[in-house]
Amino acid sequence: MSTHIATNDIAIALRKGNRRALARAITLVETGGINARTLLQTLYTHTGNAHIIGVTGAPGAGKSTLVNSLALHWRKQHQTVGIIAVDPTSPFTGGAILGDRIRMQPLSGDSGIFIRSMASRGRLGGIARATDDTIALMDAAGFDIIVVETVGAGQGEVDIAGAAHTTVVIEVPGMGDDVQAIKAGILEIADVFVVNKADRDGAEETARQLRAMLQLGSASNGGWSPTILLAIAMRNEGIAEIAEAIDSHMVYLRESGQFAQRVHQRVARGFESVVYEAALEHVRKRVADAGGWNALIERVARREIDPYTAAATFIGDHLNAPE
Repeated sequence: MSTHIATNDIAIALRKGNRRALARAITLVETGGINARTLLQTLYTHTGNAHIIGVTGAPGAGKSTLVNSLALHWRKQHQTVGIIAVDPTSPFTGGAILGDRIRMQPLSGDSGIFIRSMASRGRLGGIARATDDTIALMDAAGFDIIVVETVGAGQGEVDIAGAAHTTVVIEVPGMGDDVQAIKAGILEIADVFVVNKADRDGAEETARQLRAMLQLGSASNGGWSPTILLAIAMRNEGIAEIAEAIDSHMVYLRESGQFAQRVHQRVARGFESVVYEAALEHVRKRVADAGGWNALIERVARREIDPYTAAATFIGDHLNAPE
């Protein structure tokens, strides 16, 4: 009972804008378990108000610098901003190894901005396991805009499109691969393209090739034609235009009816993930003492049985077994 009361206290403080409570809540959902689920259940009805923006691109594209500049721009417009910076995971500690919070020091001290670095913990797709839950917490805390900056693996960033309303893909000239966007499979997920570091040679050519690929592929997200903009985030050049394009995309989503569809897709994706993890946790817990889980793994490792047959055996033996 005391744990439940403490969880309610965190939820109440978070709703009142207490940043320490938000930090504790995020730590709780990263840890997982019954307390995290109770907290999220309590806060869920207070979500659904923030504009969720995903920012992705290859390492070195300047994602953190761009997010930093956009956040400062939005703050001048009196909008509050929550930032989730997903970093690669340290193989030694399991923590985030790049530390975007260090690179975003100009934002520190502003009560209207909250930054949380989050380790990807080996998850593919550029975002962490607890990213969706952290988005929900920031949403419940009342942030107008929530930015999710992906890990920047360069080839597997498409998960962010399922988590965000608007996806910003950053390209830079001179990276040695002018068609990396189409190769990475992220051409279709971009709502806004930004050619950053536009003071480098080849910036216009990069933008031209993006336009050509969009025309060649006839790619559009629900009827929206992705905007292509040039910027020099380090100098805050082009930032206002990017923010305007992001706002325009949200207006389009609402006026076209696409917003409700994207919300449905986000909910479906999140629900599937929750069901999968809950089912796996339930089954593993039930057979922990019996050793069935590890026994099957050992059989697969010895090539006595294939993983698919092992999974079918495991489900048949345990998932439908009586309590």
